[in-house]
Amino acid sequence: MPRCQNERNPAKLCKHPPPCPPAAHSKPFSPPKAISRTMFESFQSRIIKDSSKLSFDYVPDKLVHREEQMRRLFSLFRPVLDGASANAFLVGSVGTGKTALSKRFCLDFKTHCAAKGKALDSVLVNCRQRGTDSAALLRIVQHFQPHFPDRGFSTAEMLDILRKDLDKAGVHLVVILDEVDVLLKKSGSDLVYSLARFDDERAVPKGRISIIMISQKWALDLLDPAALSTFKRGNSVELGKYNAAELADIVCERAKLAMHPGVVDGDAMELIGDIASEWGDARFAIELLEKAGMLAEDSGAEQVVAEHVRAAKAETNPVVTEDKLAELDTGKALALLGIARSLRKSTYASTGEIEKNYAVACEEFGEKPRAHTQFWGYLKELDSLGFVESKVSGTGTAGRTTVVSLPDVPAKVLEARLVDILTSRRAKK
Repeated sequence: MPRCQNERNPAKLCKHPPPCPPAAHSKPFSPPKAISRTMFESFQSRIIKDSSKLSFDYVPDKLVHREEQMRRLFSLFRPVLDGASANAFLVGSVGTGKTALSKRFCLDFKTHCAAKGKALDSVLVNCRQRGTDSAALLRIVQHFQPHFPDRGFSTAEMLDILRKDLDKAGVHLVVILDEVDVLLKKSGSDLVYSLARFDDERAVPKGRISIIMISQKWALDLLDPAALSTFKRGNSVELGKYNAAELADIVCERAKLAMHPGVVDGDAMELIGDIASEWGDARFAIELLEKAGMLAEDSGAEQVVAEHVRAAKAETNPVVTEDKLAELDTGKALALLGIARSLRKSTYASTGEIEKNYAVACEEFGEKPRAHTQFWGYLKELDSLGFVESKVSGTGTAGRTTVVSLPDVPAKVLEARLVDILTSRRAKK
């Protein structure tokens, strides 16, 4: 039988169509299972100890900076302990903790109700994924009957089935309608009305369903008058955007849960808070923490520092691009180079330190340093363009001075690119 023509010269492509017939080779291919298994089993993370704690679905035992909203929800739902229903409307932009607050509240309130001898359960419906009455109601029914068929039942029939399930379970059910505005715009208010008036035609028991509606924007105006009559406008709970300090606290608490002790530098957490504060988004802050941890892990570092955070920002939501760097005039490019060099080993740098490095950069590239007033103008323009962030230093710094950080790109990477651009410009003169 002829042998494979390339058996003695594996650098050439085999003429047999893949895979080559087994008879054409002396040994069949065998994947290195043992090597692969050993590689994965021997890997030990030095940075991230529990990545599940960085998931958007994870609900911590305590929500930082949402204590006031938690107390407000408990006040609104106190009537449930007396056998009545309750309703609430949570409103806030992306990343303000609306869904996490509703989940945490239901878990804690369930424990509180159990101590008082009352059984409580909850179910969350993502109305963006289930944007019709029937799809949303199906999710609620399947909470009690996981294998309930997806088709074949009307909403009226499913409501009757839900009544029987609640009778059997003997619980008060809190229905969380997340992104409810999508449902209201697509299907109207019928489901909200039906759930709010769930037990109107029954003598007993009553008050078996409560509702928490969640939306990024004010959605009560999307309810028709009949449904709106079941909701009190005063039952709304607003969640404002987090500020930089609050986001840093959230990152700190999440790092304690997800990272090995002491591996996240305190300045790195502060930088994450500063970056994410532009949107007030805790989700983005946690995403930056996770990505920075992964980058530190991949580079073999023993600690997450500012450079890892900047690299994470550059990968997730970059502002600084090659085109924008190339468009900078030489004065601003030299000022930015001074900033990059000042931040190679630190998270924040004073304007005085930056101005010294700017002067050195000017001398290096044959340019005359501008006066302090013009240099200060460069910093302001770079800030407005998103290349840097400036703020007044807080505690821990002698006096109060302006400090500058790089939120979007590692200092070493930025320095190298600016040197290339400035060198090319000088060569063309």
